Amino acid sequence: MSSVPENLSPAERYALDAERRAFSKTELGAFAAELPFPLDPFQRDACRALEAGRGVLVAAPTGAGKTVVGEFAVHLALRKGLKAFYTTPIKALSNQKYAELSEAYGTDRVGLLTGDVTVNGEAPVVVMTTEVLRNMLYAGSSTLDGLGYVVMDEVHYLADRFRGAVWEEVIIHLPREVRIVSLSATVSNAEEFGAWLDTVRGETEIVVSEHRPVPLWQHVMVGRRLVDLFATRQSFDDLADAHDHVGDAGEDAEAQEAPARATRSAAEHPRELTAVNPELVEISRRESQAVHGTRFGHGGRGRRRDDRQHGGRGRPGGRPGGSDGGVQLAGTRASRPQMIQSLERQGLLPAIDFIFSRMGCDAAVQQCVDAGLDLTTPEERAAISAAIDEAAKDLPPTDLAVLGFWSWRDGLLRGIAAHHAGLLPTFKEVVEKLFAAGLVKAVFATETLALGVNMPARSVLIEKLEKFNGEAHVDITSGEYTQLTGRAGRRGIDVEGHAVVQWRPGLDPTALAGLASRRTYPLNSSFRPTYNMSINLVAQFGRKRARDILESSFAQFQADRSVVGLARQVREREESLAGYEKAMKCHLGDFAEYARLRDELSAAEKYASREAGRMRRSMTVDSLARLLPGDVVEIAEGRLSGSAVVLAVDTNAREPRPHVLTFDHNLRRIGYQDLEGPVEPIARIRIPKHFDPKRPKDRRDLAASMRHAVDRSRSEGPDAPGRKRRARRDFAFAAGYEDSERRITELRRQLRAHPCHGCAEREDHARWGERWSKLRHETDRIVEQIQGRTNTIAKTFDRVCEVLEFYGCLDTADGDVRVTDRGQQLRRIYGDKDLLTALALRAGAFDDVDEAELAALASVLVYQAKREEPGLPPKMPSISLDVAVDAILREWAALEGVEEQHRLPRTAEPDFGLVWPVYKWARGRELQNVLSGTELAAGDFVRWVKQVIDLLDQLADVPGVEPRVRRLCHAAIDAIKRGVVAYSGVAD
Repeated sequence: MSSVPENLSPAERYALDAERRAFSKTELGAFAAELPFPLDPFQRDACRALEAGRGVLVAAPTGAGKTVVGEFAVHLALRKGLKAFYTTPIKALSNQKYAELSEAYGTDRVGLLTGDVTVNGEAPVVVMTTEVLRNMLYAGSSTLDGLGYVVMDEVHYLADRFRGAVWEEVIIHLPREVRIVSLSATVSNAEEFGAWLDTVRGETEIVVSEHRPVPLWQHVMVGRRLVDLFATRQSFDDLADAHDHVGDAGEDAEAQEAPARATRSAAEHPRELTAVNPELVEISRRESQAVHGTRFGHGGRGRRRDDRQHGGRGRPGGRPGGSDGGVQLAGTRASRPQMIQSLERQGLLPAIDFIFSRMGCDAAVQQCVDAGLDLTTPEERAAISAAIDEAAKDLPPTDLAVLGFWSWRDGLLRGIAAHHAGLLPTFKEVVEKLFAAGLVKAVFATETLALGVNMPARSVLIEKLEKFNGEAHVDITSGEYTQLTGRAGRRGIDVEGHAVVQWRPGLDPTALAGLASRRTYPLNSSFRPTYNMSINLVAQFGRKRARDILESSFAQFQADRSVVGLARQVREREESLAGYEKAMKCHLGDFAEYARLRDELSAAEKYASREAGRMRRSMTVDSLARLLPGDVVEIAEGRLSGSAVVLAVDTNAREPRPHVLTFDHNLRRIGYQDLEGPVEPIARIRIPKHFDPKRPKDRRDLAASMRHAVDRSRSEGPDAPGRKRRARRDFAFAAGYEDSERRITELRRQLRAHPCHGCAEREDHARWGERWSKLRHETDRIVEQIQGRTNTIAKTFDRVCEVLEFYGCLDTADGDVRVTDRGQQLRRIYGDKDLLTALALRAGAFDDVDEAELAALASVLVYQAKREEPGLPPKMPSISLDVAVDAILREWAALEGVEEQHRLPRTAEPDFGLVWPVYKWARGRELQNVLSGTELAAGDFVRWVKQVIDLLDQLADVPGVEPRVRRLCHAAIDAIKRGVVAYSGVAD
């Protein structure tokens, strides 16, 4: 509590003192007395709601102190003799929170559960990942007994398209008496999310704070100089308020006039507050002129070509595609060591430099080391060295080189480190501890560091305002920008934080200013029923009740709210349609009928065109499926144009993509997208028995044989035996095309015979008819949207249940749905390939393998490469494994067809990229040998192996599994849970 103001009257002093005495007697008062700082208003409001027995949603900026509310929930649970679960989205954050709570309450009262790690799991306070709690709920775990509070840290993760559904599952299925504390980043629809929580969990208080406890200043680093982004020096809070006022005034100036007068700092001159620094505008203008000069002046052919390649301005991050755009002015770009030195000179270390690339992070550390940059004192180096030695004492010496230990150590001793998912978990933990202790001064990190790990800094540097999202290079959103820069400014340490964006060619300072002053981050549900979720719901509640439960999801809540606006649009359009009908009336006949005929004719012509394209695709796919190894084909156009020889066929996919060797010795896969039409062999050659596509000499020799075969084929001419080619015009005579032509001819005849066809005002009526028709189609589409959004989750659930019935996991008898023995097995399998794993188990894929082969086989059901890598499927380490993989592929191909039939998302194709590394590791090979020839980083390998262990652990507990398979699962776990995998248990 703050000191008493001196200007209070005696009565006011007495009332304030009475309030303090009453507060000190509450649980919140006792909790607050132990804190080294006073509670902020939003923290006090949220904690009071908890003490009053309500759930709470807290939405506040990064670093604002939301976790204090979660810690108060732990305090309440312990005082009441109840349990508290603290859930986090990532294991690193779980480990961090476990350490904090253990220090506060003692290791005997705090536990940790992260799937592969169990520490004191029956403690009154347990920190866990959200997936662990979801699995507990479905299994009916006794650990849930006595649970009073659940803290869901980083609850905005429910928008994550891969894992977000887990958060909703937990919120929906937790017992009603459990109070949920939802901690979220600032989201623009907190009220909507809070309203849903109120619906499914009972009374829930919504506490929103947009105030940063440490002011944040925005800069651009131009060369080695820091230039303010905005023309006026205002805090981030004021800028955000000003942006809100500018946006609102643009929509309704009069409605905002009164509030604008009331808010002096942000609203009197909002546009002035968000005005960009003129110096940056001038740099951008000069850069634009330089681009213009090289394009239209005397820059030379080479520079004009460069300009075409690099693009121009207009976006905060430069041109699409990830490269810098424009022309760089002298002195506007600094190297990474220079940037860190510049921040050091201005007292802005420690700093986090966000680079959206793992390789970029590692390269940045090496660049600083090579430049001789050293940010530590001898005393700090000694402390760092001791921490490194302690962390590495149990690491096998033979693994240190492949782990990148020496370069990692060299950087750390200088106060410089990288932080990304490819690092060994132990290394990441050391970096986090040393950075928090102020010993590491500069960290080059990917965005994962901003998603929960508590590593605040004095300044944050962002090198590029675009990132690769797995599919394309995209600009970061205002929400992501806020999340990244939220790490700047350490509460209780720094007076202010600093967000710095590096100047790059093509940077638009105006767009950057909009990004920095806007805080829109809508929370949208990614929830959809999965096989495991559905089977568990049916088992616990029955199909009807399960359907009702799913309709209470946030996804359905949002869909239902959107229907209200769509229904209003339908009503407005129906009124307009009535007016159009009057305007298109014709005295000669029914013009609506005439308009319908015109519409049908247009649709029939479009259908005929589409049908020809569909037939072309079907015949092309069929021709690819008929190809055999050794067939030589000619690709007419596109990136793969030229001759190619088929190396391996692809019979398992719906759309075959055979592996080929091209004329220029490259290994590729061809699909129907690469072809203009069906492909036919023009020749055949023999592929040597010991041909190895990885050997350049083998590829050259085979390409030479292909050239000879092509030359011979061309010399024989197109009429040679076996050279039948399908002309492109043959598609016009595919089955069904004649029917389409007859339909079109008939519609044209009816149109000419219609009375309205001879009307002098026909075209005038037709224009109104076209408007009516267009609006009718739009209205019908909106009606379809309404129908599609109504009960969308339940409809998906129904389709999932149909698939489960098809595979015998559910059985319907006399109107009752029950879970079969096969379904009981699926209940204990969690993951993206849950049903495929259950089908593989049923098909006996795990029956005839040993422990090393089983571990490798499990990796096929877990691993997913970031990008599809062209090339031949790897040869399996053993015949047994080859047979088992074939069984899984057959089950996957059949499942994909069933999912397509039921309009469900396809289960991802099994990925073999981890088979050999896991197999070698299970056979006891050294890490150097295991990772040799792969692109796997050590941290990635450890992370994937732990997921393999998790799946093997699940399989061992599946009801009805063969005793031999259960023993093999445990043996496989023992074989791969060794070395760096076992050592990094609590650090991951």
